[in-house]
Amino acid sequence: MYAYEALPVAEWFRRNRELAGFHNPTRALYQTIRELTENSLDATETYGILPNIYLRINVEDEQKGWVSVYAEDNGIGIPGNEIPNVFGRVFYSSKYRIKQHRGVFGLGLKMVVLYSQSTTNKPVFVRSATLKSDKIYEFQIMIDTNSNSPIILDRREYPNKYRWHGTAVKVYLEGNWLAAKKRIEDYLKRTAIIAPYAEIVFKGPDLELWLKRRTTKLPPAPKEGLPHPKSVDVDTIKQMLQESRGMTLLEFLMENFDAVGEGTAKTFLEWAGFNPNAKATALTPEELVRLVEKMKQFEGWRRPRSDWLSPVGPELLEIGAKAILGAEAVFAVTRKPESYGGHPFIVEAAVAWGGQIPPADKPLLLRYANKIPLLYDEGADVARKVVDEFNWQNYKVKFPAPLAVIIHVCSTKIPYASAGKEAVAEVPEIEKEMRLALRDAAKKLRLYLSRKEKEMELLNKYISLAKYVDEISHNLNIITKLDREALARSLHKLIENKIGLTVEDLVKHTLSLSAQQEEASAQEVAQ
Repeated sequence: MYAYEALPVAEWFRRNRELAGFHNPTRALYQTIRELTENSLDATETYGILPNIYLRINVEDEQKGWVSVYAEDNGIGIPGNEIPNVFGRVFYSSKYRIKQHRGVFGLGLKMVVLYSQSTTNKPVFVRSATLKSDKIYEFQIMIDTNSNSPIILDRREYPNKYRWHGTAVKVYLEGNWLAAKKRIEDYLKRTAIIAPYAEIVFKGPDLELWLKRRTTKLPPAPKEGLPHPKSVDVDTIKQMLQESRGMTLLEFLMENFDAVGEGTAKTFLEWAGFNPNAKATALTPEELVRLVEKMKQFEGWRRPRSDWLSPVGPELLEIGAKAILGAEAVFAVTRKPESYGGHPFIVEAAVAWGGQIPPADKPLLLRYANKIPLLYDEGADVARKVVDEFNWQNYKVKFPAPLAVIIHVCSTKIPYASAGKEAVAEVPEIEKEMRLALRDAAKKLRLYLSRKEKEMELLNKYISLAKYVDEISHNLNIITKLDREALARSLHKLIENKIGLTVEDLVKHTLSLSAQQEEASAQEVAQ
């Protein structure tokens, strides 16, 4: 006989940790830095606080492969009574509402704790204080995987003399620093591109980064809202009906869904063949399925609200890309809000050109979802497909070229291609918006490259004419007895007026070209 038993949710995630990105010591260390950094950013920027994030990795036991990870931020903090549940209970989160979040389930932080205790058997250390709190709370916590509840090993509280606020976390885990080093460095630099308003300091065994704040402008914080009628399924409707408190179908739609007024609700119910005054809880299972099907088919709903989202915006994207990539020029666009399956989304794209970007046979692609850098599974991402299929020749780009492309998707529900959440799936609506966003940004690049081509032509023409100035002024001096230097100045002025390029422009372009050539030479030597 087979023995059947229920597997507790925390234990299930501990056994299947690779689904959350904790495949091995290398990936787990990277994932830990990522989870802690993203929690810090959500705890700051969403509440109008300019993020200050400090991260540190120490090798604790080289033989065992144990490392410690410490992260501290200046965010809103966590109330003392909530800290055990936030760190010690799977699926306990503040993220179960309709608005844009970096995380999806609030699961990542608990996976860090589960991985830590399953590899080192050490608790997570947490110190936190909320805004204007008189006290600082400290805990040492583990997770009881059988009961999915926190085990509090130590709890302390003390006066908050300096009115510090934020959260500090320290975990011990099995991690491969040398193998994860490059990924962590790339992740933090890419985070600084999408969040140039953050100050990020990182210290590792042989790597230190100080990613300075480049602007004090924050993107708009997303607002919370109700679900869109097209985004729900039968189980969701069932849960809503349990809380409907005897509402009619008309009242049920108006109360539980975004932008559904009395007129829209009546029009839909009549179109779908339902009595607006019927009790919502009286629906049969067959009627419930038909209601959901009709909600998805109805074209009269208003588009999902875009204020649930928090796009970065062209200005911040350009600031971040120039600072971190060292690009000569960056052109960014933010598309208008669209939706898929009742979920609003916005696509942003930027193209960065020249400067410190090394020439390559195809564009360097930097992918983001809800401001999270995606470093793995690039080949499975629809953004890679869009960039590879893009006709760059139409935009004056000839490879090898110093070109980087940034694509950011923000949505209340990112359609990831796998459980690892490292690639965006091929949703037609999102793919179309990516192509349009890239086209809009590439148009700006084409204009810039055309202008550079014209300037280069003028520069070459200037040089071609200017090389005869000395000889002509010398001969004119012999014939006219006029001052040779004055004649040379007049000839140079004549050339400038003819082609519209001054000596100052010549000097500027010459210096710029020299700097680019030196940079290219340095990169060749380094390679």
